[in-house]
Amino acid sequence: MARVVVPRRGRVIEPLVFVHVFDPSRASIDLVRNEQRLQTRTAESRAFAERVQLVMSLTSRLNLLAFDDLDERRTLLAEIFGGPVPESLSILPPFYCDYGLGASFGERVFINQGCFFLDLGGISIGDRVLIGPRVTLSTAGHPVELDERYDFITHAPIAIEEDVWIGAGATVTPGVTIGRGSVVGAGAVVATDVPPMSVVTGTSIIERRRLRPAPAATS
Repeated sequence: MARVVVPRRGRVIEPLVFVHVFDPSRASIDLVRNEQRLQTRTAESRAFAERVQLVMSLTSRLNLLAFDDLDERRTLLAEIFGGPVPESLSILPPFYCDYGLGASFGERVFINQGCFFLDLGGISIGDRVLIGPRVTLSTAGHPVELDERYDFITHAPIAIEEDVWIGAGATVTPGVTIGRGSVVGAGAVVATDVPPMSVVTGTSIIERRRLRPAPAATS
């Protein structure tokens, strides 16, 4: 990935080279959900943590700007996302993001206030997408098994196709694709793919299975 120079201030952005490129010999992949794992306490995870610290600092600055300071907002967004964003992209602060290099945007995308992107796994947003306030797009998590939970960060991509509208307070979980033209109702939890041109609402909590106990700690 080439360096990016932001024209307004001549800032040079050095993207992390591991974005979206994981050595298959080091990554466990769930082919159904396209899930990958980032092992903690490794050089790769430390580089990710450093990037998170940087982006948290940048979003803090973004959220303190005067609302009408559009030039500085665009400059900070370019730093957060690793390069210039479409001129037609509108993101209203406050906005929260933990990684930045995994997000991509089409034209005429509108993102309302208070949204949170966890984008390690990759977030692709198509043209003319509308995202309401307080929406969470989360591509990252941890293994459900207790003996693995603290050792890995799992991640899988989210794809939002063109002309989708996501209502206020909705949550989209890792590995989900929302088909073109669909509507996600306010407060919905989207854990499975949404077909094109459909309306989905609500939440459901279903016990899927029981977890096995963690191995006893040895002294």
